[in-house]
Amino acid sequence: MRFKILFLLLLCISLHSQAQTDYPSVDQIALRLPESESKTINGIAAYINSHFNTPDDKARAIFCWITHNIAYDVENMYKVNLYQNTNDIVERTLNTRKGICMSYTELFNAIAAKTGLKSFAVQGYTKQNNKVDILPHAWNAVLIGLEWSLIDATWGAGYIQNGKFVRHIENRNFKPNPRQFINTHIPFDPLWQMLDYTVTNQDFYEGKTGSANKKIFNYKDSLSEYQTLPESKQLSDASRRVEANGVKNAMIYEHLQHLHQQLEYLHNYKMTDLFNQAVAHYNNGIALMNQFINYRNNQFNPKKEDKEIRQMVDTVSIELSASQSRLSEIQKPDAQTAASITQLNKSLEQATAGMNEQKAFVDKYFKTGKLFRKTLFYKYTLMGIPVR
Repeated sequence: MRFKILFLLLLCISLHSQAQTDYPSVDQIALRLPESESKTINGIAAYINSHFNTPDDKARAIFCWITHNIAYDVENMYKVNLYQNTNDIVERTLNTRKGICMSYTELFNAIAAKTGLKSFAVQGYTKQNNKVDILPHAWNAVLIGLEWSLIDATWGAGYIQNGKFVRHIENRNFKPNPRQFINTHIPFDPLWQMLDYTVTNQDFYEGKTGSANKKIFNYKDSLSEYQTLPESKQLSDASRRVEANGVKNAMIYEHLQHLHQQLEYLHNYKMTDLFNQAVAHYNNGIALMNQFINYRNNQFNPKKEDKEIRQMVDTVSIELSASQSRLSEIQKPDAQTAASITQLNKSLEQATAGMNEQKAFVDKYFKTGKLFRKTLFYKYTLMGIPVR
C-alpha cells in the first residue's frame, strides 16, 4: 500500500487534483450499483453486464466500484500472503469491505471472470519515493479487447497517512503506460512487465528502465503462448524467467520457492493420478480374470462363441498391460508412492503369470477338436475317475 509523508502532502494534493477520469459516465453508473446486488460476485457482475457492453467500460466499472467500496486493511497490512486460497480472499473482502493488495486483486479477478474479461493476478514488489518496499504487492493484468492493460486497484483506492487509510481515487493506476508503471511496480515474472525491453531487478533498484541495447522481448506473443500452456509448463517457464531476472531480495526468493513447491505438488499429483489409474486397471484385470476362471470352472457354460471366449482373456491382458503402462510413466515418485509401485509390480507379475496360464488353456482348448474339448476340464487318476 502507498504511504504519504507529510512534507509531500501539499504536492500530493496538487497532483491528485489533476487526476481526471476519462470515464465519467461509466463511473456514475458503476457507483449506482445497488447495495443488495453488491453482496456477491454474481450480483456485481450481473449489474455490470447489464449496463456495459465494451471490455474497456467493464474493466473501468470494476475498478471504479472496487476503489470506492473496498478500504485498505491497515491493521493487517503486514499479513501479505500472495498464496492464500483465492475464494476465501474474495468472500472475506466482500463481507468486510476491506483488504490488502491480494484482496483488491482477487476481487477484481473474480468479477472480471464473470463479465467475460480475462484477468490475471500479477505478483511483484514496488518502490515509493525511490525506496524499494519490504512487502510484496499484487495487481492485475487484463486483456481488454486485443491489448493487455495493467490495473492496480489497491493503489487506485487511496493511501495510508498517519496509520490510517485515506480514500483518494488515483486514476493513474487504471491502465497506466507500462513504461511509466515499471518505475514503481516490478513483477517477479518479467513476462508481466509488458515491455519490449525488460527491466531486471537490479535495474529496478538502480532506477534504470529497459535499454534498447537489450534483446527485444515479444511479450504479446509470449502472453498468447502462456495461455495455451499446461499449468506445469507455465510454472516451469515462470521459474526460469524469475531466476534469470535476478534474485535480488527475499521476496523474489520466496516467490521462486513457491513456484518450485507448486511444480513439485503438480508433479506428485500427476504421479499419484497415474498410480491410481494403474491400480484401477489392475483391479479391472483381476475382476475380469476371476470372471473367466469362474466361467472355466463352469466348463464354459453357458456356451459362447470361440471369439467371445478369446476376448475374455484378451481383455484381461489389455487391462494388465494398461496398468503396467501407467506405472512406466511415473517418474521421480515420492517414497510412499515408490513403495506402492513396488508392491503393485509384484502383484502384476503374479497376475500376468495367472493370465498366461489361462491363455495357454484357451489356446489348447481351441486346438482341440470340439468333441474332445470337454475332457480338458477334467483330470484323471490312475483309476480313470474324472475329477473336476
